[in-house]
Amino acid sequence: MLSRIDRVQVAVADRRTAALPFVRLLDAAVAGEDAVAPLAARRTTLAAGRAVVELLEPDGAGPVADHLATAGPGLFAAGVATHDLDALRHRFIDRRVDFADTDRQVFLAPAATGIAGLRCVVSALRDAPAAPGLVSHLYEATLLVAEWEAAACRVAELFALAPERFCPITSEEYGYRGTLTMFDPRDRLDRIEVITPYDRGKTMGRFMTKRGPSLYMCFAEAPDLALVRARLREHAPRDWTGSADAPAPDTLFIHPKALGGLMMGVSRTSVGWTWSGHPERVVPG
Repeated sequence: MLSRIDRVQVAVADRRTAALPFVRLLDAAVAGEDAVAPLAARRTTLAAGRAVVELLEPDGAGPVADHLATAGPGLFAAGVATHDLDALRHRFIDRRVDFADTDRQVFLAPAATGIAGLRCVVSALRDAPAAPGLVSHLYEATLLVAEWEAAACRVAELFALAPERFCPITSEEYGYRGTLTMFDPRDRLDRIEVITPYDRGKTMGRFMTKRGPSLYMCFAEAPDLALVRARLREHAPRDWTGSADAPAPDTLFIHPKALGGLMMGVSRTSVGWTWSGHPERVVPG
């Protein structure tokens, strides 16, 4: 029932200040300002390509204030989109999944998803022109859990995904194993990456030791990664990793310090298929 990873929500102390690096580094633009009562937050919505970033500033006691108090600024919720939001609402009701609701979105806390660390916002799929920006869209949110098999099964049941479409993933470099819960791998990379860090000496393992099960980062695609790299060199030279020399880099990582607490990977268009089950789909750079 899911179509896309269309957004992320980021908890911040000051949303206007937090918006500046997204504008500077990714050519994102402010697309809206409003309040989100179920989260007790004021929201600044940014758009770059088809990617949406919702910056949430506490507006009193509530989930966003709690997140800032316990974890500080950073990734608050993974945003998924569906063609039929009403049908998904009814699915949650039938399965007694507790959720908060507005006209346009459904909010699921970890107690509702049934997975420690997984908070989601579900939106109706937008059919609007892409906004300007250096990234084209988001395609992944990464969740760190203690037992990836059980968590992946729960994601499948919660959102009516087909486990046979999932793609196993493991990394000796980063010290984890798990699965990509592919929404529709026939032509799209969109998924929640559900992984268990097994090497607590590496970055993900240290993060898991400190924070416990939690959302870790997101991934976006960009048609020209050299342009993103140039912005990072100019505005955040110490806050990214990736190839500094390749004429056309394939992947880079923007560190949380550069994006108000959000870790974002950015890959050149189609390169994500390299580790997603169909390397033959990668278009040469």
